[in-house]
Amino acid sequence: MRIWVLTLQQKFPDALKLVQQFGGETLPYLGTSSLSVTPCPKSALEGLLYLYQGDSMKARAAFEHARPLVEELVRQVPNDPSRHIQLGAILAGLGLKEAAINEGKKAVELWPESQDAFDGPQVTAGLAEIYAWAGEHDEAIRLIDHLLQIPSDLTGHVLKLDPTWDPLRSDPRFQKLCEEKQP
Repeated sequence: MRIWVLTLQQKFPDALKLVQQFGGETLPYLGTSSLSVTPCPKSALEGLLYLYQGDSMKARAAFEHARPLVEELVRQVPNDPSRHIQLGAILAGLGLKEAAINEGKKAVELWPESQDAFDGPQVTAGLAEIYAWAGEHDEAIRLIDHLLQIPSDLTGHVLKLDPTWDPLRSDPRFQKLCEEKQP
């Protein structure tokens, strides 16, 4: 939780330092489902934090390190949507657009909103993040708009603060969603 707060505060070096203090390859992470805690490779978080800081070379190296770890986590529990979202985010960070989107879609198929109104939107938000980082801004904005219309964790404030959405910041449609959907 502290890493997420530091990230929202744009204190990326502090968040990175905190991630690197943890021993081992993975951290417990409450992913796209409130039903379970998913192991998350430290290198995946490091990759995101480097990406947010604009260091694409370090981000790529971290994502390359994280990829086989998450692929193994997916093999261990193939029906966990959080693991597919993690893999999709890593693949998007590596520029593997189609593979990233396929992982996000797989997660939504495993945990659709129609079957779970609480966790389903969180999985959909994970797909929206993948679309954003894969350069599919129309699809990302379409899903964000949908998520803002239904009960979900996504709010205008979160959109404004969370660097996950940085690829969309200059899009006037995204800016409008941030402004319109204030609680």
